[in-house]
Amino acid sequence: MTITDSRARWLALIVLCLGDLMIVLDTTIVNVALPSIRQDLGFSETSLAWVVNAYLLTFGGFLLLGGRLGDLFGHRRLFLLGIALFTAASLACGLAGSQEFLVGARAIQGLGGAVVAVVALSLIMTLFTEPAERAKAMGVIGFVAAGGGSIGVLLGGVLTDVLDWHWIFLVNLPVGAVVFALCLALLPGGRGQAAAGRLDVAGAVTVTTALLLAVYAIVNGNETGWTSGRTIGLLAAAAVLLALFLGIEARARSPLVPLGLFRLRNLATANVVGVLWAGAMFAWFFLSALYLQLVLGYSPLQVGLAFLPANLIMAAFSLGLSAKLVMRFGLRAPLAIGLLLSAVGLVLFARAPVDGSFAVDVLPSMILLGFGAGMAFNPVLLAAMSDVQESDAGLASGIVNTSFMMGGALGLAILASLAASRTDHQLESGDGALVALNGGYHVAFVVGAVFAVVAAVVGGALLRTDASAAAHEEEHPTRIPAAAEAP
Repeated sequence: MTITDSRARWLALIVLCLGDLMIVLDTTIVNVALPSIRQDLGFSETSLAWVVNAYLLTFGGFLLLGGRLGDLFGHRRLFLLGIALFTAASLACGLAGSQEFLVGARAIQGLGGAVVAVVALSLIMTLFTEPAERAKAMGVIGFVAAGGGSIGVLLGGVLTDVLDWHWIFLVNLPVGAVVFALCLALLPGGRGQAAAGRLDVAGAVTVTTALLLAVYAIVNGNETGWTSGRTIGLLAAAAVLLALFLGIEARARSPLVPLGLFRLRNLATANVVGVLWAGAMFAWFFLSALYLQLVLGYSPLQVGLAFLPANLIMAAFSLGLSAKLVMRFGLRAPLAIGLLLSAVGLVLFARAPVDGSFAVDVLPSMILLGFGAGMAFNPVLLAAMSDVQESDAGLASGIVNTSFMMGGALGLAILASLAASRTDHQLESGDGALVALNGGYHVAFVVGAVFAVVAAVVGGALLRTDASAAAHEEEHPTRIPAAAEAP
């Protein structure tokens, strides 16, 4: 089945975005409700972190495998499976009456979310083959990826304040059911095109285990200590498994990840940029929300509303502005300028005082970050996906999503550690609690801005310059044209 009607393709895109939005929302919507969950189910401060970590663990661990399974066995089939799994797990979370049940359901949610996140991007590459349409479609999914986190803060505040924490999960049920039904009608079918359905089991086991260990070590690094034996041991085990995985892939007849993919310059560059950019974005989503809530005393609903200007700006870019910039200027300029604008927005947050006002100390940063994210996300996604064959689209999506996931988790862990260290230092120096807390956030915002600047330099220097890099190469999809290789 193929979709030739333009209207049907855009309807399919909306459905894919709804599915992806559920997944993106779940990374932040839960944070607002954590105090209510803790009180209701009796979590300790330590065990409460597993409501978030269980999701992150399986989400990060199965991105690569989920993308490859989509290539092998059909993208629509895997997308439907992911939606069904995520929706069923959401029901379990909403009905959870014990700590163990909620954490287990969150782990299953993460597994379903990983499949949906990577396969959605693959399906977009299949649906939209014309450069201008593809750039616009990627801008829309980029808005979902960039703006969904801050929308989750707003929605989480509304649902928790008006109803209770159970509804942050139960709201997924009608959405998931609608997405599943519409996908059956609108998405192209197919059995997959890679390696006649053969799966590299040894590669799948080693890389998934390596990612699970790495995510586990990172999300618990601040609690257990970065120099503790457990953290170092887990990271070392992950590194050994990753090395073993590379050895397996070099010899496998049908590798899970053909190592030649990493010779594609735009894909390799997009992954480096993705790691750095995700660290900067997590500085924005989480640390600015903490500043607003803990320093300025905003309610969860007010925090969500504070993100609204940035969301509106990103929405405007996703509805056409970002695609026009890419088609006019190529990938490098919009990416670099967007990341630099984001860096300036983070630097402005780094000077926000304890008694800051929204108009002077919050709104300018939100506007700059909205422009920056709106400009930068589309080029990153296009660069990651533009050079691969359709049969490897799910794998490429899994790679770039893993980069974002690992970069975000590691970046947030680093920034939280730096913020806590600075806060402790200022408390020891005699500063008040709020001043010390804010001082810690300032350091983290500056480092987040550095991440964004480095990402801008890497992307601006290494991405291909021509606007045609936004398009899938029709005749030689895995080969970079010689004319495009010069910077």
